[in-house]
Amino acid sequence: MTDVIEFSKEVADIGGKPRRISILGATGSIGCSTIKLIEEKPSDFDVAFLTAYSNVEALAEQAIKLSAELAVIGDESKLGELEALLAGSNVEAAAGESALIDAASEPVDWTMSAIVGAAGLAPTLASIKSGNTVALANKESLVCAGDLVLDQVRKSGATLLPVDSEHNAIFQVFEGEQQSTVERIILTASGGPFHGKSRDFMEKVTPDQALAHPNWDMGAKISIDSATMMNKGLELIEAYFLFPVEKNQIDIIVHPQSIIHSMVEYRDGSVLAQMGAPDMRTPISYTLGWPHRHPFKADRLNLAEIGSLSFFDPDEDLFPALRLAREALQAGGSAPAILNAANEIAVEAFLKNRIGFLEIATIVDKVLQVADIRELSNLDEVIEVDQRARDNALELLSSV
Repeated sequence: MTDVIEFSKEVADIGGKPRRISILGATGSIGCSTIKLIEEKPSDFDVAFLTAYSNVEALAEQAIKLSAELAVIGDESKLGELEALLAGSNVEAAAGESALIDAASEPVDWTMSAIVGAAGLAPTLASIKSGNTVALANKESLVCAGDLVLDQVRKSGATLLPVDSEHNAIFQVFEGEQQSTVERIILTASGGPFHGKSRDFMEKVTPDQALAHPNWDMGAKISIDSATMMNKGLELIEAYFLFPVEKNQIDIIVHPQSIIHSMVEYRDGSVLAQMGAPDMRTPISYTLGWPHRHPFKADRLNLAEIGSLSFFDPDEDLFPALRLAREALQAGGSAPAILNAANEIAVEAFLKNRIGFLEIATIVDKVLQVADIRELSNLDEVIEVDQRARDNALELLSSV
C-alpha cells in the first residue's frame, strides 16, 4: 500500500491567474474530453504544450485553436507535415521521443497524462520529476512501475490526481484523516458489452462487437480491455498504489448502469459512494480545477428516471483477466508490467483478427507462466521486462 496521496486536499493556490497546463496524448479520448472542458472557459487556462503520437492533423488543429506554445508529434516522420500545418501560427513544432520527454519535463501547474499504454510511462515520470500536478489517466504507469513512480512523487513533491472514474470517485470519498478506519474500497465495473453472455457467444465475438461499449465512449484499446475486464484488473493494481490499503482490501463489483463510480466502506459499516452520469469529463473536471471544483455542463442525474441500480459479483471464469491481474498484484515485482505488456500485444492481435476474443487472456496467462518475476529498480529494467514480455507474446502468436 502507499501513503503518497495526501488527503488534506490542499495545494498551492495560483492566485487566480490562468492555470498553465499541458496534455500528453491530446488527440485521444481523454485528451479530447480535456480540451472540451478547457474550451468552455479558455480564459482560465494557458496551454503550454500538446502531444500526440501520429494524428498530426488533429494535433495541429488543437494547438492552433488553444494557442499552445508547442505541439509535439511522436512520429518523427511527421514533423514536416506538422510544421506545414502550423505555418503562420505562433505554435512551435517538435517531434520524437526526446522532444516528448523534454516537453513533459517542463514545469507547469497541471499536466494531463493520457498517453495510452506503457508508452506513457516515461513522459509521466518526466512530468512527475518536475514536481508538477499530474492528472493520471495513464493507469499503465502505476501498473508497470508503481513503486518507481511513487518514489519519484515523494522525491519531487509532485501531486498525483487520479483521473480514472473509479479512482477519482474513491479519492472524493476517502476520508484521509480517518484512513485507518477504512475496511475496503470497492471498484465498480460496468461489465462491458458481454456481461451476462455465454462462453459460446464470447468465442465468436468480433472486434466491432467488443468495441461497442454500452456506457462509455473510449478508444479502441481501453474498449477491448473493458470487454475482457482486463481494464478493471489494471485498475485493481492501480488502486493499490494510489490508496493506503492492503491488497486484500480491494474488491470489484459489476454495476451495469455505471452510475456509482466506486465506493469506500468503513469499519462501522458506512459505505460512501460517488455518483454521476457516465461521462469522463466529470473526473477530468475534478482534477482540472483541483483543489476547487471546476464547473461544466454535465448531464445531471435523474434517479427517478433511472429507477433502479443493479450489482453482481464478477464472473472470473468467463473473465479470467480479473484473476490474472489479482495474481500479478499478489506476485508483485515485474508481474504487473508483464501482464500489461502481454495484454497490449494480445489486444492488438485481436483487433487485427489474428486471435479470438477469449484467447486474449490465454496469451497473457501463458506469458505470465513462463516469466521470470523479479524486482524492478529503475526505468531501464521496466523497459527491458516490458519488451521481453512483448516478445514472448509475439512468439506465442506466431504459432497460432
